[in-house]
Amino acid sequence: MDKELYIGSHVSMSSPKYYLGSVEEAISYGANTLMFYTGAPQNSFRLPIEKLRIEEGRALLKANGFNEDKIIVHAPYIINIANQLNDVNYGMAKSVLLNEVKRTAAFGCKTLVLHPGSHVNTGVENGIDSIVKALDEVLDKDGTDVKIALETMAGKGSEMGTSFEQMAEIISKTKHPERIGICLDTCHISDNNYNINDFDKILDNVEKTVGLDKLLVIHVNDSKNDVGAHKDRHENIGYGFIGFDALNAVVHNPRIPGVPKILETPFVNEMPPYKEEIAMFKAGKFNDWRK
Repeated sequence: MDKELYIGSHVSMSSPKYYLGSVEEAISYGANTLMFYTGAPQNSFRLPIEKLRIEEGRALLKANGFNEDKIIVHAPYIINIANQLNDVNYGMAKSVLLNEVKRTAAFGCKTLVLHPGSHVNTGVENGIDSIVKALDEVLDKDGTDVKIALETMAGKGSEMGTSFEQMAEIISKTKHPERIGICLDTCHISDNNYNINDFDKILDNVEKTVGLDKLLVIHVNDSKNDVGAHKDRHENIGYGFIGFDALNAVVHNPRIPGVPKILETPFVNEMPPYKEEIAMFKAGKFNDWRK
C-alpha cells in the first residue's frame, strides 16, 4: 500500500458506544481514516458532546496509528446556505453550520465536508453571494481552526458546487479563504460530465482554479449512471459506469498522496461493503466479491 494512502469510509455513530464505536467500525474495515456525522444527517438534533465517548474514540485512534488530521466530519444535509430569501431558514442554516464547526473541533478533527446548497431558482450568482456571506459569518465567530470542504455536486436542479470554477469564485470572495477547500466526489463529478478516466486532467483543472492544496477530501464512489447524467446515484466500486481501474487510479494518484479517500458506496444485502472495497484498493486489483 502507498506510504501516504489514507483510505476509509463513512461509518455510523450510535448508542451506546458513539465515537468509540465509529473508530472500532473503521478498524474492522482495515481503514486508516474515517468519516462520520456528529448526529443524524437529516436533522439538526444533536446529543451533547459529553455523551459521545470522544476521548475513548480518540485514544483508540492513537493506539492504532491513525492521523487525527485525516479524520473527516460531514455536515448534515439540511444545511442550505445558498439561498437567503427566507431569513428564518437562512439564519437556521448558519446556526446549524456554526454548531457543526464547533462540534468538529470538539472531536479533534480538522475538516468538515459541506454540501454548498441550492440557490432554489434565484440564480448562481445569488447562490454564490449567499454562500460567501454565510461562510464569512460562521468563520468570523466559530473560534476554531476547522476547515470547511465544499463538496462537488452532481448538478441536480439548482445545486451549487457544480464546477471547480464556481468553487474558486466562492473561495476567492470569502474573508477566510485559508479555511475553505473542496471535497471532490467521483460519482458527482462524473455525473456532472467530468471524465474520471482522465483524472490527471481533472487535477490540472483543480490546480488551475482552486489549487491542489485546497483539495482536502475525496469521496470515492462508482456511479449507477453514465457521464453527464446529473443523477447522483452511488454504486459499489467496480460495478458502475466509472469502473475499478479509473477509481483505483484516483486513489493511488501520486499528486495527492495525503488526501483522505472516503468510500460512500451502498450497502449490499444490508451489509456494508467497505472491508472488501478497501482491500481491493490496497491490493490494486478488482475482486468480484458481490457474486
